[in-house]
Amino acid sequence: MATPSTVQEASNVIEAQTNERKTRRVYRRRRRKQADPHAIPDSISQNQALISAIETSLPSDYEFEILKTIHRISTSEAKHVALQMPEGLLMYACTIADILKKFSVGGQLQSISILGDVTYGACCIGDLDAKALGADLLVHYGHSCLVPLTTTAIPCLYVFVEIRVDVQHLIDCFCKTCPIGTRVHVMGTVQFRPAVAAAAKALNERERPATIPQAKPLSPGEVLGCTAPELGVDKAAAETKCNSDLNENSVEASNYSSNVHVMLFIADGRFHLEAAMIANPNLRALRYDPYSKTLTDERYENEKMKSIRRGAIQKAMDPSVKVYGIILGTLGRQGNPAILGNVRSLLRKHEKKCFVLLLSEIFPKKLEMFARVDVWCQIACPRLSVDWGHFFNKPVLSAYELNVALNEEAWRDIYPMDFYKAGSGMWSNYHEKNRNRTLRPETSIS
Repeated sequence: MATPSTVQEASNVIEAQTNERKTRRVYRRRRRKQADPHAIPDSISQNQALISAIETSLPSDYEFEILKTIHRISTSEAKHVALQMPEGLLMYACTIADILKKFSVGGQLQSISILGDVTYGACCIGDLDAKALGADLLVHYGHSCLVPLTTTAIPCLYVFVEIRVDVQHLIDCFCKTCPIGTRVHVMGTVQFRPAVAAAAKALNERERPATIPQAKPLSPGEVLGCTAPELGVDKAAAETKCNSDLNENSVEASNYSSNVHVMLFIADGRFHLEAAMIANPNLRALRYDPYSKTLTDERYENEKMKSIRRGAIQKAMDPSVKVYGIILGTLGRQGNPAILGNVRSLLRKHEKKCFVLLLSEIFPKKLEMFARVDVWCQIACPRLSVDWGHFFNKPVLSAYELNVALNEEAWRDIYPMDFYKAGSGMWSNYHEKNRNRTLRPETSIS
């Protein structure tokens, strides 16, 4: 049995422990904020001589991201940089090179090479050429990142060269053409991404419900010459045309256009627009040219194109066809070796003779030299078959069309524009078996 003195001692101990807890301070180590490695330092962003050189030497409506490029050159410690751009931007190449060389951090940049070969798109990225020149970094202008950076031969930086557009004029033109209630799907090339977003916002405010479609992994609203979002708009909704004679604020106009769907495409040419029209044959297409500041009603002969391509496929299905030539495009990264492996495996499965031909450009005269070839399958740009296939004396199929010719895939009434779209068939670059762009051992060329 505890004595009173023992109880008192225990009580004192508990009280002392309680007081100790009350007075104990807990110190927590504060985490230091880590610096953003992509943040451009003040030594570059606040360099007035650099800013002045950009403002006086380059067009103000074009965003060449010079500050970001100089920072990337610095952080990667590149001594030799290669610049690649489409022909429309090539006139600025030397100016950009001079600025990068002059304002490189610590003068580390010793040499700049300009790649002058034709560049149709991001699939033409010249990382292999740049590596052959001894470059440490390639800066590719004017296109989005199609070829994964993990597969390029040297580090690459993509500069979209976003271009400023008079969005207010664009919206005014559209609203004069299509009345309230018109449903608008806004798309364009990657240079006009900010204009696409701004136009969609403004159209919603003007009571024209607007969406920005996306063919992932491309940016929202972005369209390539071979890849476009497929919206699935039915023919009935598309055939009801906007009536420009109706007052845009009238009740009649609102009722008239409540179910009308229209594509609004921002671009200075038709090549990318045509991909969107092929993928959406029932959708009316209006194109706004930001340079001429005109809004035009565009047409594409989908049925004629499909008739020509079906004819080429039917020729390839003839039992007399024995020899196939497989063309792997070598212009940049147009040709995907993984797709080459798939095509070769298919032809072997169907007991067709075949060989591989490497070409950077595909011309009728070149292919006519191979008289024993019955059918060609080109793994470069599917639009080459669509746009130019009828100029060749032998069928020149895309990888999709070859799958149809061999009865591995059904003919699609809506011709697929999905070459760089996730979730597409074995003929596309982002199919799970093609993403790494390598020839698998079981399909290697012997």
